[in-house]
Amino acid sequence: QVQLVDPGGGLVQPGGSLRLSCAASGLTFVSYAMGWFRQAPGTEREFVAAISWGVGITFYADSVKGRFTISRDNAKNTVFLQMNSLKPEDTAMYYCAASKYSSASRKEDDYPYWGQGTQVTVSS
Repeated sequence: QVQLVDPGGGLVQPGGSLRLSCAASGLTFVSYAMGWFRQAPGTEREFVAAISWGVGITFYADSVKGRFTISRDNAKNTVFLQMNSLKPEDTAMYYCAASKYSSASRKEDDYPYWGQGTQVTVSS
């Protein structure tokens, strides 16, 4: 059974930083792409970042490019999302997800496994 545990959210001031982590179990972690998505109240869930299998080719939503960094530690079956220069519009529930493919994707349908989500609030 695949499980994704993604703690690490919290309250941060605008301009601050936060690091999310997501520990995976029940799958051959190194073989699959991983992604982060987010959903703000009253909006649809949106793609944030993704990283491919192995050494990890990455890509990002335009709204976070240059501020967020996705990475993975295959030895620890963990994916991270380092968020810098946070803005109030980054406030959302953040979800990590494991893909059914090795190549990263923006499409939610490519991710059958999801964490429970962690709240990130950016406010002064």
